[in-house]
Amino acid sequence: MDCEEAIYSEDYYDLIIDYTSLDAGTAIIPTECRQEINVDYGIGYFNRERLPMLNVHDYTYTAIPQCFTLMDQSALIGSGITKVQNQPTLSLKGEGILIGFLDTGIDYQNPAFLSGEANSRILRIWDQTIRSGKRPGGFLYGSEYTREDINAALQSENPLDIVPSVDENGHGTFTAGVAAGTPDLSKDFSGAAPYADIAVVKLKPAKQNLRDFYFIPEDAVAYQENDIMAAISYLNKLAIEQNKPLVLCIGVGTNMGSHGGTGPISLYLNDVAAAKNHAVVIAAGNEANARHHFYGTIMQQGDTETVEVSVGENVRGFTMELWARAPELYSIAIISPTGEQIKRIPVMQRNRVVYQFIFEETTVSVDYQMVGVRNGDLLVFFRFEKPTRGLWDIVVYAEDTIVEGHYHMWLPLRQFVSGEVIFLRSNPDVTLTVPSTAVVPMTVAAYDADTGSLFLDSSRGFTAAGDIKPDYAAPGVNVYGPGLRGQYITMSGTSAAAAVAAGASALLLEWAIKRAYDKAINSVNIKNYILRGARREEGRDYPNREWGYGELDVYEALNKLRVL
Repeated sequence: MDCEEAIYSEDYYDLIIDYTSLDAGTAIIPTECRQEINVDYGIGYFNRERLPMLNVHDYTYTAIPQCFTLMDQSALIGSGITKVQNQPTLSLKGEGILIGFLDTGIDYQNPAFLSGEANSRILRIWDQTIRSGKRPGGFLYGSEYTREDINAALQSENPLDIVPSVDENGHGTFTAGVAAGTPDLSKDFSGAAPYADIAVVKLKPAKQNLRDFYFIPEDAVAYQENDIMAAISYLNKLAIEQNKPLVLCIGVGTNMGSHGGTGPISLYLNDVAAAKNHAVVIAAGNEANARHHFYGTIMQQGDTETVEVSVGENVRGFTMELWARAPELYSIAIISPTGEQIKRIPVMQRNRVVYQFIFEETTVSVDYQMVGVRNGDLLVFFRFEKPTRGLWDIVVYAEDTIVEGHYHMWLPLRQFVSGEVIFLRSNPDVTLTVPSTAVVPMTVAAYDADTGSLFLDSSRGFTAAGDIKPDYAAPGVNVYGPGLRGQYITMSGTSAAAAVAAGASALLLEWAIKRAYDKAINSVNIKNYILRGARREEGRDYPNREWGYGELDVYEALNKLRVL
C-alpha cells in the first residue's frame, strides 16, 4: 500500500488517533499508513471502500479532523517594538530565533525574506501540496526545501524549477513579513523581528470528503486538523534539530470544538508552548459579530429553552454543536419552519438519530457523545442537509444533573457556510476560535493602533471553561506588510495581530536568552512579561473579554523587568 497516495487520495479517510483514549486500541491501522505526531497523537489513513460514511457515531467526534481557515479579513510603533529595535543597549531584532508559520505558504522570492540579493532568511519550507520533492524526515508526504535549495533557486533564471513552492493566496507571505520581514526603508517597512530565521509549512487543502461532511463551500479556504498538527510537529522538531528557540505563529482557526481548550490540537499546543525556549501565539479569531454563538441558561431540571436558528436561501447544509461541561446533561427536540417535529431525543452515550422531514427535503442527524477521557463533556452534534429556509427551533431540555445550568452552541465560521445561518438571540462573548482557547499559548485580540479602539470583529472571551482569554490585544487593523508580486498591502484581522505578537515574542526570547535572564523561558514566562507591561486604559476593568490584560507594549514589558 502506498501511504503517500492514501494521504492525498479521496478514497481514504484521515482520522486522528488519541493514544490516551480508551478507544485507541480498537483502531487497527497498518503501520505504514500512520503518521506519528507525538506520544499522544497519530494520524491513521483508512480506505473508505468498506467503511460507513463519515459520522461522529461510528468514528467519534475527536477522530474526525476539524477544518480550519484563515483569521483575516503603524503596528510596530503602537506595540513598543520600534523602541526595543532602536534602543542602543537593547537593539533587539530577533537574531538567533526561529519563527515558524503554518499557512498558505510564502513568496520566497520577495525581498522581505532576503538578507542580500540571493541570501534567503528562510531556513526551511515544507510544502504539503507538492509530491515531487524530498519528504522531510519522519513525515510521509509533501516536499521539503532547505535554505541552500532556496538560495540556489534565487540564483537561477527559473527559481520555480528548483523550488516550486508558491503562495497563491498571500496570507502566509503577509503574516511572515509582518512578524519577521527584512526592513525596506524605501517603503517605510520593517518586520517586528527582522533578523529572525523563518520556517514555513504550506498546508495542503482539506479533502473533499471532509468538506462534504461539514458542507464547506467550494471557494472557502479550508485546512485539516491533522495536517496542522503535523505542521506543528515539523516546526517543533526543526527547532530542536537546529538548537534554536521557536516562536510558533498560528493564524488559522475554527468554530468546531468545545471552546474550552480540550481538543487534540489545543492539548498538543499546550505541550509545545510549555517547552523550554518555545513561545506559541494564536489569533483569537474574527467571530464577535458573526451571530454564530448562543449562550444558554437553564437552572432547574425539567425546564426548557428554545434556541432559534434562522436559515437563509441556498444553504446546502450546515453543522452545529451544543456543548455542556460535565456533569450537565441536556436533551433536545427540533421543530422545522413548517412545524414538523423531531420529538425529544433521550440522552444516551453514542445515541444517534437521523430524521427525514416529510414536508421538507431536509435530513437532520443528531448525535450525543461524552467527549474526552479528561473531562467527559456533553456534545450534541447536529448535521442539517438541505435545510428549509426559515426559522428552526431547537428545544433544549434540562436533565436531572443540572449544577451550573449553562451550555453553549456554535455554528460554523462564516466562511464555512453557504448562505446565511445565524442565531436570532446570539451572544458575542465566548467567540474565540479554536485553538486560541488553549490554556498555555498566548491568545491575541486585535485593535486599531491609530484610534485605540478594538477591532469590531475581534473574537471575545472568556473560554467555555472560564479561562481568561484573550491574553492581550495587538495592532490588527490596516497593518502594513508584504503582499504578492513585491507589493505592500494592508490587512485587518486577528492573524495580523498574532503576527505582530509573534515578532514581539521573538524579541523577548532573544533578550532573555542573550542576557541569560531566563534559561528555561517558555510561553508562560513570555506571556507574564507582556501582561505586566501591557497598557491598560483608565476606567476599564481588567482582565476583560475583549482586551484580556491590555495592549501589547514590548518596551514596557522589559521596563517592568528592571524592578523585579
